[in-house]
Formats: sequence, structure tokens, C-alpha cells
Amino acid sequence: MAVNGKAPMIAVRGLKKRIGAQEILRGVDISVGTGETLVIIGRSGGGKSVLLKNLIGLMQPNEGEIWIDGQNIIGLSERQLAGIRRKVGILFQAGALFDSMTVEENIAFPLREAGERDAHVIEQKIGEILEVIELDGQQKKMPVNLSGGMKKRVGLARAIINRPSCILYDEPTAGLDPVVSDSINRLIRRLQERFHVTSVVVTHDMKSAFHIGDHIAYLHEGRIYFYGTPEEIQASTDPLIQDFLIGRATLAD
Repeated sequence: MAVNGKAPMIAVRGLKKRIGAQEILRGVDISVGTGETLVIIGRSGGGKSVLLKNLIGLMQPNEGEIWIDGQNIIGLSERQLAGIRRKVGILFQAGALFDSMTVEENIAFPLREAGERDAHVIEQKIGEILEVIELDGQQKKMPVNLSGGMKKRVGLARAIINRPSCILYDEPTAGLDPVVSDSINRLIRRLQERFHVTSVVVTHDMKSAFHIGDHIAYLHEGRIYFYGTPEEIQASTDPLIQDFLIGRATLAD
């Protein structure tokens, strides 16, 4: 199924996920076109991060299909999933850096895991990616000496060092001040434009959503309640959408 004339990089069909007795995802259907950025919004605990983990095979759904670059990943072995994961980078909420490794060692980790042993090639790739994320000269720093924004950038550098076709972002601006958040948003856009990557961004930050999203999906009660452009969601008169956008609680909350 094409998305706006483009073949989908990601297609989710009828996805359901239960954790214990709780039904988290109740039939999610969504597609992400190649080279576009989809932002997923929704209330805390509504299943956004669960959906993201299913996309990369870190969690297995109870029902449904997940197609990545034309391949259904449901039921694949860990070995088969490894090939899919080489196409998909992920930036975890806290950056998930190795505290005992320097910046360059953290970024080099996926290269070495993929079998790269040439020190010159590794050094060259690290230098190139640090220039892209605007952290030139920070190779020898330890994570403890980095600001929150710098940690996010290093985590992102590690996610894209192998040039994946797709990047998944879990709350990329969480815990950052507005200025640093804006720099991360600009970086996400720059990566999309420079490498033509497909991006899926989970966020609570509506300013970020409007800035980086080609499309926005609102996940509500385990299903996609709304899908459209940033302009379309801002123009929506749906009370549920309006309450979420302005952060207004209802009496039932």
C-alpha cells in the first residue's frame, strides 16, 4: 500500500498487544512512506513506546503484521531479525550510552558489532558523523561529562553510524530545555534531508511534532484515532484532539 505515492518503509496491520490482562494495542493500522517522518502522539501509558518496541522486534505482538521494507517481521528468529535491525536505528529516551565508554567508543560499538575491524575506517566514520551532529572534537569525552542534549546527539550518532534506512525516536526531546529541544528537532530534520531516512518519532512535545512531522498519528485507547498532517491536526475541531493539543483534562480524568 503506497503512502502519498511512496512505497511504505513501514506498514502495520491489525496490531494487538496485551501485557498480562491489559490490552495495550487494540488493532493498530499505520503506514510510513519511505523518506517521511511520522510523529506518534498520545497520552502517557497509551502504548506509544510499546508500539515502537514492536516495530523493532523487541516485543512480539499477540496479533497483526509488521512489514519493514517489504518483509513481515512477525515470527522471525533473532538471527533473521538481526538483518532487519541493521536497517533500523533507534534512539532510546535516555540515550542509553555505555557509561564506561568514551563518545567514540559508544559510536563505534555498532560498527564493531557488524564486523568492522579497520581502525582507520572506524575513525573516519566517527569523524564524519560527529560533524553531522555538530560534536566535532568530543571523541574522548565520557558520558558523565556530557550535557543531556549532547548525550542525545551521541545516542543518535550511534543509531545512524551504519546508515540505517529508518530511525525510531523514543521521546527525543524529553528532559531538555526549549533551546536544546529545538536543536534536536533541527537535527532530526537535517538527517531526514541528508540521508533520506524514514523516521518514526514518539513524543509528548507538540512543538516538536509540528516542526518535524510530515504526518502525525494520535494513538488513543490502543488504536490510531487520527492521522494527518500537522496543519490538519491543528485545524481539527474534534474535542478529543483539541483537549490533547492544549493539555486540557476532562472530568473523567
